[in-house]
This record gives sequence, structure tokens and C-alpha cells, in this order.
Amino acid sequence: MPEFILEIGSVEHQRAFNALDDFTRGYIEALFFTDEEQLCEDSDGEREMPSVAIDMATMESRFVGGSSFGFADLAPRALESIIRDCQAFQRDNAALLELAYQRNYDAEQAGRDFWFTRNGHGVGYWDRDQLATDDSDLYESLTAEMVDAGHNTPRWHAALKKRDALKDKSLGEQLSKAARACGGRDSYVGDDGKVYL
Repeated sequence: MPEFILEIGSVEHQRAFNALDDFTRGYIEALFFTDEEQLCEDSDGEREMPSVAIDMATMESRFVGGSSFGFADLAPRALESIIRDCQAFQRDNAALLELAYQRNYDAEQAGRDFWFTRNGHGVGYWDRDQLATDDSDLYESLTAEMVDAGHNTPRWHAALKKRDALKDKSLGEQLSKAARACGGRDSYVGDDGKVYL
């Protein structure tokens, strides 16, 4: 599948984007990846989807035509809000993120997962193998015990309770709870043609 490439804009916009920390860049990238369809409406509220051009040599994709938006289109106050949200989340969850970064998981992906998780997309912290429970063997044995016990039996419920407690201790679940507590964000295009949150 082709890789999503965020449109940045001018050299000045590229410098501003590069000046952001990895977490915040990942967050912005995920915002435009998931909200591209929502942002591609014309003034009548009709969808005007851009087409996708694929560079077959690199398998990179870019939106062309339509009303595609990128980093240069962020309203200044939206960017300020994004930076504040990302800084606060990183500060408030520094210990969990530090543990995650020790597991072949980087800050850019953590920023993407912050956007995905807080907005209820079908992927996020809870879905990353690197952030799963430290005791995957016990988790798998409890799953097998549930299968052997048969659905909705006392033994099944006991194994489920133990497995859920184990899962709740995982980094993925802890970060997911923190992200969900931040509430979701919706993006929209203002009358000035800029992207707001």
C-alpha cells in the first residue's frame, strides 16, 4: 500500500514543521491522514475528493487536485493548540512514554497514536505490539483457558478477569486511557480557507 505523504508547503513551512518535535509532527501527520476526506468539501458541502498520484519507483502517494490540505493550511491558532496539547500529553505521561520508547517504539508513532486514540480511530496505543503486556505468555495461556472453559462459565469469567487485569497494566492501555481522557478533536475548514480544530 502506498505511503501517505503530508503536504508541507513552502520552504518556510518546511522549516517550521521540522522545528517541531517528533511527537507533534506525528500528531499533525495523523490529523491530515484521517481527516483528508472531511477537509475536502467545497463551499456547498459536497465532497470534492482529490485523486491520488503514486510514484511507482518509491510507492509514495500524494493527493492531487481536489481541495487537499496540508501543514501550510493550518490556522496559526490550530497549530498553537496542537503544540499545547502535544506538550501537555508528553509532560503528563513522560514516564509511560519513556518506557514505550525503550521498546522499539518512537516519538513520531506515539504522536500519531495520540491523535488516533483520542479521536476513536480503529488503531492507537492499545493496538501496538510493542506496548502490549510484558507477560504475553500468561496472557496467551489465559486466553487458551477461556477457550477450553467454554463461553460464559465461571472458569471463563475468572480467566477473563485475570486477563483483563493483565491487559490494563500494559503500556498501550495506560497510554490509551490517558489519551481518551484528553477528549477528541474535530478539524474543519474556516471561512478563511484555513484548517482549524
